[in-house]
Amino acid sequence: MAEAEAPAARPRLYSYWRSSCSHRVRIALNLKGVDYEYKAVNLLKGEQSDPEFIKLNPMKFVPALVDGDAVIGDSYAIALYLEDKYPERPLLPQDLKKKALNNQIASIVGSGIQPLHNLTLLRFIEQKVGTGESLPWTQQQINKGFTAVENMIKGCAGKYATGDEVQLADVFLAPQIFAAVTRFQIDMSNYPTLARLHEEYMKHPAFQAALPDRQPDAPTSA
Repeated sequence: MAEAEAPAARPRLYSYWRSSCSHRVRIALNLKGVDYEYKAVNLLKGEQSDPEFIKLNPMKFVPALVDGDAVIGDSYAIALYLEDKYPERPLLPQDLKKKALNNQIASIVGSGIQPLHNLTLLRFIEQKVGTGESLPWTQQQINKGFTAVENMIKGCAGKYATGDEVQLADVFLAPQIFAAVTRFQIDMSNYPTLARLHEEYMKHPAFQAALPDRQPDAPTSA
């Protein structure tokens, strides 16, 4: 009798609890129903610079996903990888215009908002410009991006950003809005559509399970 094949190893996500890039990948994994292993990388202790982690992501950023022999070190690339591997619950619509809109919103968040207030840059501002100067800088960048996205979706949003189904835009928007509300003192009354979306995200089980304070490496005071 042939031996049963060993079960495939679970994908391994290298994550930091408060990283919004890691946050969006956790949402995508949850939406896809993927059972994964969580590996904490403490950014405050500099663990992203450990030689073993650099092999996974030479940019020294989280997240990184290891799935068999696939190693992906960018949240956008991970989301697209998951979209291709697990097509049963699509995050991108078939409609070309809606697909482009989802990719555009994801790009605005992933390229035009979040990198402008990541930990490395905020530390640099505090050291080189002055203590307390990182918050107004961050608020300016978030407000600029949120103004753009609010105008893009206010006429087409349904229950979620681009319709009545959770899609890629939501995966990227949810962590950014969460950080804006909980960390960066953004007045969401200026963005009624985004504020309403935030309420919907906070009700959704896949989004709830991905919240920073629910991760195993979150401090008990989070």
